[in-house]
Amino acid sequence: MKNLIREIESTGGTILDEFYERYACYMVSVKENGAEKADSWVVKCISFLFNDSPMKVLIPLRCSLNMLQGDTGCALWPSSLFLSEFILSFPEVFTRKTCFEVGSGVGLVGICLQHAKASQVILTDGDASTLANLKVNLEMNKIGNIDSKSVSGSSAVQCVHLPWESARESELQHFMPDIVLGADVIYDPACIPHLVRVLTLLLRREETVDSKSRPTPLGLVSGTEKFGYKNDDCVMSDNAKVEATTMEFFSQEMKSRPVALIASVIRNIDTFNCFLDTTSQANMVVRDLTNSIKVS
Repeated sequence: MKNLIREIESTGGTILDEFYERYACYMVSVKENGAEKADSWVVKCISFLFNDSPMKVLIPLRCSLNMLQGDTGCALWPSSLFLSEFILSFPEVFTRKTCFEVGSGVGLVGICLQHAKASQVILTDGDASTLANLKVNLEMNKIGNIDSKSVSGSSAVQCVHLPWESARESELQHFMPDIVLGADVIYDPACIPHLVRVLTLLLRREETVDSKSRPTPLGLVSGTEKFGYKNDDCVMSDNAKVEATTMEFFSQEMKSRPVALIASVIRNIDTFNCFLDTTSQANMVVRDLTNSIKVS
């Protein structure tokens, strides 16, 4: 019912008030009578092909079935699947890099970064229960976190509680990542200024006078065409040439400064445009990679 409402709203259709009322009654009844649902979990096994090889990467993930209790961070979202495919399709981009993820959720992206042999992986989330579930998923995939006494630092990731609105500049600049990642983090206009501030601080380096005038690069991989937003600069007939050019651009940018990769399904074009406007005000340049990168 929720998906149907979202689909009708996205196409500009009109929904009868009775339909909303029926949905609201259902939500209330489940919340009041579903104490057992708060403990409803499922383990999903995600399968990827790794870097065009016959070897499969199998990733078990503990996910919540109870969306009414609030914790969307314990669910598996489409953009995390796409960003994970990107990582495993181009592992050389992430090998020996310090990678920092905002809004890590169930931890799928971080686990794929480990498979790509990133030198350091920092996973963050603003919700404590989500972070606890993330650590469970790391353990299921035989990946320890820095707090695990039985796991060596070289094979462990760092899990950090990081609410965007209260993140301190000194705390963020301590990490010094090469690549910042985020999946399905563009969802609430009220959160966007905090998200962009966090991205700006993470991407900041000690800059020369010349480099201060250069905008900070931010790659965007999104479902843009479906919702009417399209970057014509990314459309060329020779897909292989476009992909090679894009990856070369990406590699060159990383040599001089950190970059961010954000994957997002555009559910609301106004929210997405709010993100673009806010990044522009923060002197970030957004390059849409959606049509120029083909994942495995």
